[in-house]
Amino acid sequence: MEVVVVETTQLGDRSYLVHDGTVALVVDPQRDTDRVETAARNAGVAITHVAETHLHNDYLTGGLILAQDHNARYLVNAADSVAFERDPVVPGQAFKVGRLSVKPVATPGHTHTHLAYVVSDPDPGAGVRQAVFSGGSLLYGSVGRTDLIASEDTAGLAHDQYSSVRRLVAEAAPDAILYPTHGFGSFCSIGPASRIPASTIGEQAATNNALTDPDEDHFVQHLLANITAYPSYYAHMSPLNSLGPGPAELNVPESVEGAELGRRLEGGEWVVDLRNRVAFAASHLRGSVAFEYGTGSSFTSYLGWVLPWNQPLTLLGDHDDVEKAVRDLARIGIDSPDAAVGGDPKELAPGTPLVSYPRTDWTGLVRSRTPGDTVLDVRRTEEFGASHVQGAVNVPLHELLLRMEQLPDARIWVHCTSGYRAGVAASLLHRDGRDVVLVDAAFREASGAGVELASSAPA
Repeated sequence: MEVVVVETTQLGDRSYLVHDGTVALVVDPQRDTDRVETAARNAGVAITHVAETHLHNDYLTGGLILAQDHNARYLVNAADSVAFERDPVVPGQAFKVGRLSVKPVATPGHTHTHLAYVVSDPDPGAGVRQAVFSGGSLLYGSVGRTDLIASEDTAGLAHDQYSSVRRLVAEAAPDAILYPTHGFGSFCSIGPASRIPASTIGEQAATNNALTDPDEDHFVQHLLANITAYPSYYAHMSPLNSLGPGPAELNVPESVEGAELGRRLEGGEWVVDLRNRVAFAASHLRGSVAFEYGTGSSFTSYLGWVLPWNQPLTLLGDHDDVEKAVRDLARIGIDSPDAAVGGDPKELAPGTPLVSYPRTDWTGLVRSRTPGDTVLDVRRTEEFGASHVQGAVNVPLHELLLRMEQLPDARIWVHCTSGYRAGVAASLLHRDGRDVVLVDAAFREASGAGVELASSAPA
């Protein structure tokens, strides 16, 4: 058995192509299915089965369209209520993919109907003998969060998660390689997920708190205490996945004409500048906002989290960034945004004024901040609680549009952990007419620059 990892770093997820050299099973494919198809072509195998571990909350699946395109069996839990035809999977009822044996295991916790798949190869040769595809159940050093269904279900699902990971470990050999879908930066994981590149069932049994804690109630309390905010667009993913998403439109749209782009900016539509936050702060079209694009950034999650859902959207940037952003946004159901393609914003909307705001570091804050100014921390509440600038106001980035009026009418120095979220926040504040300064610096450098820090942690 060979396992090809198809990584979506922008969302912190992995999909898998599992094959015996001839036919393949795909587990938890993202909506841009061309990446999986390329992997299958490179391996010289036919996709005959597509399986979902659960109805995903953090992205739209490509499972249905991939199965249809390849005339493959689409495997979804029989207990899931869906609006499309599928091969209903019953836990415990194994099936074959070529010479591979696939056993579905009930692993409720991340969702009520969550499944994992234990795949075994009777003749592995130099390949993998056994692999476990755990979805949002057992992760590297952690488990999938249990609060995505309903608040009243969260504690019960946490207890389910405790039992499920033990059931899964009992079904597999200690040397079975573990392949989770979440846990690589996804907001679907919870707790101190490990950044290791690979692991086995035996390693997790020895080190993962979900498996080493002998007290179920203690584990559940710990899990619930570590629940943090997650992107608001998650609310739309599972219902759309239940309907069966269609194919993603990945082409770069025809560039919007300058006069039309200017009209959209003047009318208050969302025009997203993809350039880096340094360039944006120095000069940008009045009314635009900054969501810096980069493969290592959280562009997709934060744009889907911060901006209102299902409103007209225009991307502004060079062709390469726009093309990548269109693909990323399609994964979370933001389909076919318009675009103004080019590197110079002034040329894209000649009639719209260029504006700017100052950008500095912690030394600049210490040197130039006045008593009437506000320091705005746009990190999440748990980050703020651990350590923050003395006297700072905390409004997490994802709450900023809803709480803008709560901020005082004063100069606002905005910061986060690394500068990315602060760059987004500064653009939103500036668009709202605020006097803003972007503190574009790592939070860990604040105390060294003479910034007084405090903590909200209990004594």
